[in-house]
Amino acid sequence: MPLFILLFSLVSYSLFLGVFLYLVLFVSGGIFTEWLPVLAPLKTIDSGQSGFTVPGLTAVASNLVILLSFGFQHSIMARKLFKKVLTRIVPEAAERSVFVLATSLVLCWTYIAWQPVTESVWHVEGSGKILLSILFLLGAALVLWATFMINHWELFGLAQAWRNFRRQEASKFEFKEPALYKFSRHPLYLGIIIVFWATPVMTTGHLLFASIWTAYVFIGIGYEEKDMIDTFGNSYIDYMKRVPQLFPFGRRK
Repeated sequence: MPLFILLFSLVSYSLFLGVFLYLVLFVSGGIFTEWLPVLAPLKTIDSGQSGFTVPGLTAVASNLVILLSFGFQHSIMARKLFKKVLTRIVPEAAERSVFVLATSLVLCWTYIAWQPVTESVWHVEGSGKILLSILFLLGAALVLWATFMINHWELFGLAQAWRNFRRQEASKFEFKEPALYKFSRHPLYLGIIIVFWATPVMTTGHLLFASIWTAYVFIGIGYEEKDMIDTFGNSYIDYMKRVPQLFPFGRRK
């Protein structure tokens, strides 16, 4: 069983890694295809065919259902009560990998079922386009870097499976403030928001995607910080007073 859990965790992580890389391409809306024309046939938020859409709904309504489905999956599976129920069915060492796998599958459905809505909201050319494209890439890099600033392998379930395989106990969590976490409580979410909004071509469909996921990010922050307070108590409350929620130059509360 420990070997099976480890292999399952590796497969789940590998799938998510591919899904995450495609998410960057998908949200880019064609930034990369200008640099690498070989990527042009791949579907993005503003181009490509759709399948497995929600029947009987307009493109916008169907896309909204898809986005809300991701939010419900991500929120429900991240709650302690759901984890408690899930670990009655699967080993605790595999719980995080199951979450990662479910997230990957919902994202895959998002890519397939998304219906591009291409009415232009803004279209930037010249140096502005270059700056927004660079900011987009920096945001994507920040998301990946932020996972390593905390614990990349723990976040995606590999550490739990490896400890289980080695028959090791998990070490006690200690509250830390690594790297950018000294200046922003959620640099990972900051990177995600940058990726959503730093685009030289904002379409109606992209705007819907960015708006719903940004709203979900702030909802997720609320739940996450409540869990952190429950876990670390006054240490995290003091951290909240000293460090801005997202932007390093934001007002401290």
